[in-house]
Parts: sequence; structure tokens; C-alpha cells
Amino acid sequence: MANMLITLTTLITLLSFFSTPSCGRVLVGGKMEISEVKKNMQVQELGKFAVEEYNKGITKLRLNGGEGEEGLKFVEVVKAQYQVVAGVKYYLEISAMENGVHKVFNSVVVVKPWLHSKNLLNFGPLSTSFE
Repeated sequence: MANMLITLTTLITLLSFFSTPSCGRVLVGGKMEISEVKKNMQVQELGKFAVEEYNKGITKLRLNGGEGEEGLKFVEVVKAQYQVVAGVKYYLEISAMENGVHKVFNSVVVVKPWLHSKNLLNFGPLSTSFE
């Protein structure tokens, strides 16, 4: 009974430590800003990966008889956040060129380093609408 009480007390202490925002800590699972994004090569590589995966989807669409536009040309990631989930989820704001026109896109990429995997979950134009 005493061991169970110590274990329960330890568990409660750990949960309160990880769920109380103080001294710059964040809630477990909360999004965190990534600073100096333009200098962060890992983030820039993830942005390039997201554009490449998007372009692969366009190529598949064209090969299956659909009409697809030209691929995007990656410029840079301009803003990024991350969230610890079952891996690390990156929320990227990506600058790219489409048919010679500069556009900004939102992208979500999940990285699971222990599996050596990256998956593009979402990619689309930055919404400027307030609807």
C-alpha cells in the first residue's frame, strides 16, 4: 500500500509539472514557435520536402489523366511551429513560386525520427480570408 501511495504521489507530481505553464514551459502537446526559421536548416529541409511531396501529387494527377498545374518551386520556410505528438508535427508557412508568381502555403509534416519517416499531412494555399 505504501508503494502504491508513493507511485501515485510521483505520478501526480509529474503530471502537475508537465501541465503547469510557468517559467516558459508549455502544456504537453502545445504548439511552440521555432525561432530564426530562415537559419534553421532542418526546418528549411522540411519545407523543401513538403513542396516535393506536393509536386509528386501533381505529377500523379497528370499521369492519371487529370489536369494539373506546374509544380511549385520552393523558396523558403518563413514561419514554423512544432508540436510533440506521436513524433513531432511541424506547422510550416512556406514561400514558393507557382508559374512565376510568388505564393505562400501552409503545410503540416509529421516526423518520426525513430522510424526514419516524414509524412506530409496537409498542403494548401495560405488562407487570407476571415470567413
